[in-house]
Amino acid sequence: MILSKSCEYAIRATVYIAYRSHKGSKAGIIEISEAIGAPMHFVGKILQALSRKGVISSAKGPNGGFFIDDPKTVHLIEIVRAVDGNDLFSACVMGLKTCSDIKPCPMHHQIKPIRTQLLIEFSKKSVFEMVRDFEENKYFLK
Repeated sequence: MILSKSCEYAIRATVYIAYRSHKGSKAGIIEISEAIGAPMHFVGKILQALSRKGVISSAKGPNGGFFIDDPKTVHLIEIVRAVDGNDLFSACVMGLKTCSDIKPCPMHHQIKPIRTQLLIEFSKKSVFEMVRDFEENKYFLK
């Protein structure tokens, strides 16, 4: 597991919200938590964080819910950074504070290219592409 459980849920929730936004509607917290198979209170906290960071938007009222104006502009990297921060791409895999190219830990040179590739892939992949992939495979979450 590379990502935290919170981040996994955040990605699934954001992709679901993008799916609903693409279909022209907003999604409520109960619907989202059921669709992604996650506890509602946990999803609520995640959605608050994503909203605060500008990854998703929300509207109150009878026609309210969560939405994304343009799912093509939201990339996985934004979700990962909003929930887990940048540590996946920069922190020492062994948890050492002094790990760097100059003073590497025993795993530094093996992990660095993997991290770089993850950063590239997460930066390229939009949530809209994820929605499209899920629709093509007739698979939606849970």
